[in-house]
Amino acid sequence: MNQDHAARPHKQSKGIHEIAISVLDLVPVVTGGTAAESLRHTIDLAQHAERWGYRRYWLAEHHNMPGIASSATSLIIAHVAASTSTIRVGSGGIMLPNHAPLVIAEQFGTLETLYPGRIDLGLGRAPGSDQPAMRALRRGLGSDGSDFPEQLSELRSYFDPALGSRPMGVRAVPGEGLRIPIWLLGSSGFSAQLAGQLGLPFAFASHFAPDYLLPALELYRSYFRPSDVLQEPYVMVGVNAVTADTDEEARRLATSQQQAFLNLIRGRTGMLNPPVDSMDELWSPHEQAIVLKQLSYAVAGNKDTVRDKIKSILKETGADELIVTSQIYDHQARLRSYELLAEVVKGS
Repeated sequence: MNQDHAARPHKQSKGIHEIAISVLDLVPVVTGGTAAESLRHTIDLAQHAERWGYRRYWLAEHHNMPGIASSATSLIIAHVAASTSTIRVGSGGIMLPNHAPLVIAEQFGTLETLYPGRIDLGLGRAPGSDQPAMRALRRGLGSDGSDFPEQLSELRSYFDPALGSRPMGVRAVPGEGLRIPIWLLGSSGFSAQLAGQLGLPFAFASHFAPDYLLPALELYRSYFRPSDVLQEPYVMVGVNAVTADTDEEARRLATSQQQAFLNLIRGRTGMLNPPVDSMDELWSPHEQAIVLKQLSYAVAGNKDTVRDKIKSILKETGADELIVTSQIYDHQARLRSYELLAEVVKGS
């Protein structure tokens, strides 16, 4: 490392009552349910999250997944923003390689114009889909995301022409001149290093890819250079959380999430299944080990159990903010989980 990105000391972790907490809604479609019901639940959860003091409500781009109804991410962001009044709403994230940067600049320029000061643009470089969907999206199958820095530079230049990377004579209207917060999202070191070099906030997808979390955060902080956007590194960490009145109920509710991960490692996609009393008959010991490893940053328990686990995560990562996804089959139980979690963070 050269002097510009010498290793920075790990900052003192924030206390649980000092951090911001946000929602990542995958808009799950449950077994026996419909996408229309899921979208109604999204609005209900967003309105409750706003009342409970969550900072952001983010939605993620996925394609060709029957159990996730957030494929038209920008449209759902608009719907959530129109149904709330203060909570920030954004993408966690838009998969930039799937889109022309100009289109994203125009879409988020429009969102920011409609809902000023409330829109976040989180960007990833993964496809968010399988190969058939990638072909349908006209995404080059040979793309490995290596041109993501160039795409990002072009996108940012539509908002700030002084950056000078947009095609000559092309402008984003609405978009140009707007200061929309851009976050880089990642599950490896690529986006972590880039976010640090550009002085942008960074969010790590530890809710499904925990293995590289700590090295990526170290890379981000060591490469960080102050910018007009940030003077110091700012880290958001993804957490799966299921909070209930008892540990036993939380563990039972969490089996829906475990089933979803089990299906993923088996190469299947489908709806979010109801919880079960035991996973023992559903997975082999080998599969159990893989799923539980992927869920290393999963929290399931009553308020005391969740509080202790979150404190441990904050001490380990030094995160400034947590973004929480809760894959819970029953909508009322999901609401209750987020309500209890907000009480944990607020100290009530």
